[in-house]
Amino acid sequence: VYLGEQYVNSSTLSDVTFLVEGKRFYAHRIALLASSDAFRAMFDGGYREKDARDIEIPNIRWDVFELMMRFIYTGSVEVTNELAQDLLRAADQYLLEGLKRLCEYTIAQDVNLDNVSDMYDLSEAFHAMSLRHTCVLFILEQFDKICTRPGWVS
Repeated sequence: VYLGEQYVNSSTLSDVTFLVEGKRFYAHRIALLASSDAFRAMFDGGYREKDARDIEIPNIRWDVFELMMRFIYTGSVEVTNELAQDLLRAADQYLLEGLKRLCEYTIAQDVNLDNVSDMYDLSEAFHAMSLRHTCVLFILEQFDKICTRPGWVS
């Protein structure tokens, strides 16, 4: 169940505020609790954020955080190549599997000979199994070309 676009960063009935890059993002605990085990632990567990009204988020850029929250409120977002890797990190951190899948799909569309190794490493770092699968298939399909690239050790 999604609250909808009209509640994204809306102070209407907001009961928690995130501070991201010095900007306020208004949110609703119920939407966060319903969407993510990480938020559930933050608000229901023994963390200091449990009763806090303002919560600072130091490790995510505003545009990435806003897209993540938009996904929580609507169930979908347009993931661009420019933000896909940072958004994948955030989705993994906040245990948003649906958003991770969207990010993996976007990143997978851009896998090529120059970045397949980095994309494979990214998939391993963030447990992105669909992206990992895409990289492995790409490597198998392009093995002859990969073997002739500079730096290849046989």
